Amino acid sequence: MVFKAGVVGAAGFAGVELVRRIIEHPSFELSIITSDSDAGQSLASVYPAFAGITDIAFSRHDDPALEGLDVAFLAVPHTASLAVTPRLIAAGVTVIDLSADYRLKDPDLYEKWYGVPHTSTELLAQAAFGLPELAAGELQQAAQLHAQGKAALVACAGCYPTASSLAAFPAVHAGIVEGVINVHAVSGVTGAGKKPSSRTHYCHASQGAEAYGVGTHRHTPEIEQILSAPGRVMFVPHLVPMNRGILSTVSMQVASAASDFTLQVAHQLYADFYAASQFVTVLPLGSQPHTSSVAGTNNAHIGVGYRAETRSLVVTCAIDNLGKGAADQAIQCANIVFGLSEGEGLSSVALPV
Repeated sequence: MVFKAGVVGAAGFAGVELVRRIIEHPSFELSIITSDSDAGQSLASVYPAFAGITDIAFSRHDDPALEGLDVAFLAVPHTASLAVTPRLIAAGVTVIDLSADYRLKDPDLYEKWYGVPHTSTELLAQAAFGLPELAAGELQQAAQLHAQGKAALVACAGCYPTASSLAAFPAVHAGIVEGVINVHAVSGVTGAGKKPSSRTHYCHASQGAEAYGVGTHRHTPEIEQILSAPGRVMFVPHLVPMNRGILSTVSMQVASAASDFTLQVAHQLYADFYAASQFVTVLPLGSQPHTSSVAGTNNAHIGVGYRAETRSLVVTCAIDNLGKGAADQAIQCANIVFGLSEGEGLSSVALPV
């Protein structure tokens, strides 16, 4: 069975990555792509990589044909999904939302960090969190809803929260971490979106690196929600001169009660936790992840380190911010909701060079 799919916000970096995946997906048929600024233009004229592949053209975000889809992927900025998702859900369309609008379960927390009130709080309880390795139960509930012929809503995890939470969760979940969870993460420039700014201008970004949003970044409460660690995350993101990729380094203090904790114990904890995961690989002891090793994939590579003298557990995670951090993870979630193989339509081999 083939399902009709559309991408709202298809001209952005995450949106066009979704388009690339859906075009090659055996169970999804790309029916609609939207972009208000590019409406009427062919996809290939905006992104020549699609020349000879498809003649699909952009329509506007309010295209009524969206309501005839089986699934709509929303690659739009925060608050934009609030204006679109309720209408699509009411029309029976399953929504896979890459924005932040339905990730935070507490609407007051959303308003605090995003500066606007949440206008469809009734959907927050229904929204499944889209990080399959850590929220499998919620996605299975969404799959059951879809199997009953009802529209499901998936709020895909953000790029930084995906990498950071995959790195932190096994240790936090095991109850061996005390105090502040320090997250230092670097991202490629595509993580800032397609619209240029002074920070992402080539001349500014190409020869330097900088921290930003220190202690104020909007992904902080999302990481805390995933880890069930309110008020314990210090998140420091950095912009570095590369196109795509995230490397998150999470430093955690191991509780003194875990007296027999060693590097080998830490590594085994992570290896066991992700043993059944198709997309998360815990690297051998002594190895650390590299962003280029996961480029163009839904893969996450994890490295584990520990210093006994300071009882410091340091876990690193590399993902592609446009892959596991956005489009590929959205496809993974959609596969689960539609009862397909979790990895259908997703490449398992990174770009080798």
